[in-house]
Amino acid sequence: MLKKIAVLTSGGDAPGMNAAIRAVARTGMDLGAGVIGVKHGYAGLMSGDFIPLGVRDVGGIIQQGGTVLGSARSLEFKTIEGRQKALSLLAAQGIEGLVVIGGNGSQTGAYHLWDMGFPTIGVASTIDNDLIGSDLTIGVDTALNIALEAIDRLKVTASSHKRAFLVEVMGRDCGYLALMSSIAGGAEAAIIPEIDTTAEAVVDMLSENYARGKTNGIIVMAEGAKLTMEALLQYCQTQDDVGFEVRATTLGHVQRGGAPTAYDRLLGSILGSSAAEYLITGMNGGVVGRINNQITVTPYPDVIGKTKGIKPEMYKLAERLAK
Repeated sequence: MLKKIAVLTSGGDAPGMNAAIRAVARTGMDLGAGVIGVKHGYAGLMSGDFIPLGVRDVGGIIQQGGTVLGSARSLEFKTIEGRQKALSLLAAQGIEGLVVIGGNGSQTGAYHLWDMGFPTIGVASTIDNDLIGSDLTIGVDTALNIALEAIDRLKVTASSHKRAFLVEVMGRDCGYLALMSSIAGGAEAAIIPEIDTTAEAVVDMLSENYARGKTNGIIVMAEGAKLTMEALLQYCQTQDDVGFEVRATTLGHVQRGGAPTAYDRLLGSILGSSAAEYLITGMNGGVVGRINNQITVTPYPDVIGKTKGIKPEMYKLAERLAK
């Protein structure tokens, strides 16, 4: 049984991270372990920016977006010297294990510490939902609902003016958010990094929809798609047969903000508590997630350097429903 553990959040913030922090802290204390919060991710781990987390220190944070511990990216931590500095500071504080809440880059850092002999365990948290080890990761549900609200609102104004909107959502390497929000939002198409499409094909589709009497068009685009929003908008504006006026909206980091949904609060609570219990009782070296409604720990070697990708059948569904 570990007597003292730490928790940090790293990489992009995700709604529900605070629920996970709260769950780690309170579960740790319930099991008799002291819990330390690390400010500003791996940068704080190397600078010794540690704070004790008591019961009241994590009160009132479950409904807050973002992360009360803060997050930062650190190039120094990618070096062996940076990680050795972090391990020295952890040892000086008597910290015996670490919970890392974050996505692919964060879990890669956790893996390197674990590979150096320090007990670490991850909590699957990224709005991109590209991390292997959980069907849904913390933050996804909130980000999808924010994107969906924006799409619903854009549809209203688009119908008033017979316009088509290109809506860019986050997803540098993974099109999950774009694909799922396009299905839920009744969009005409999803343009994602995993599947190539052309500006000509999009214009042909919009033109056909206009001719069939549609009053609006919504194209949801992942920021990392090969066909960029700027290129598609420019092409649309040079064509005479689109029918719709075409406008563009970038949601950007607004998807990361806002209060977490009930699902993300529950998921953060469940995964955070499980991670703390596993770590304290001797299980580590993997990412805690939920697969087929079961809490799982996926070993780091099965996670690091890989991405989940999208299910082809969901893309087929999006095409089938966009009529």
